[in-house]
Amino acid sequence: MVAAGADLADEVGLGRLTMGLLAERLGVRTPSLYKHVGGQEDLVRRIAALASVQAADAVGTAVQGLAGRDALAAALHAFRTFVIDHPGRYASTTGMEPTGPDDPMALATQRLFDVFRAVLRGYGLEESDTTHALRMFRSICHGFATLEAGGGFKWSTDIDKSFEWLIAFIDRGMRAL
Repeated sequence: MVAAGADLADEVGLGRLTMGLLAERLGVRTPSLYKHVGGQEDLVRRIAALASVQAADAVGTAVQGLAGRDALAAALHAFRTFVIDHPGRYASTTGMEPTGPDDPMALATQRLFDVFRAVLRGYGLEESDTTHALRMFRSICHGFATLEAGGGFKWSTDIDKSFEWLIAFIDRGMRAL
């Protein structure tokens, strides 16, 4: 049911996802959904956990066996692709606060952070700077991919070329630290 909710969120947008719409999609009555989730907020939390696991898997697969700029490029491309291909489920991850350390959302998010931490190891970054670098990666990828997914790049310049420029810029900055 959560996977169906995630698919529906990707199709209609997270803001338009409702329990009624999901019940209609699944061919059941809305009250039947409450046997599986505690309501709309619980559904979105579960979609966020699923999305974080899926993003971690995509990025982890992309960076396997790579280091330095190659790992950085692979990670950022995989994350960008995930955001563009799954806009509704990705939207569920923004602003979602874990309820505690055992919250599936916290565990899934940690998995994604661990993959990006592995990318950072290729740059010899001080441990004290890791959080700053993770926030930078998330901000840059989030901004670029959500703008792209929303049709925010109207200029005729190749978007992929702009993304490659962005990767080169980050790589140079990381090496300069």
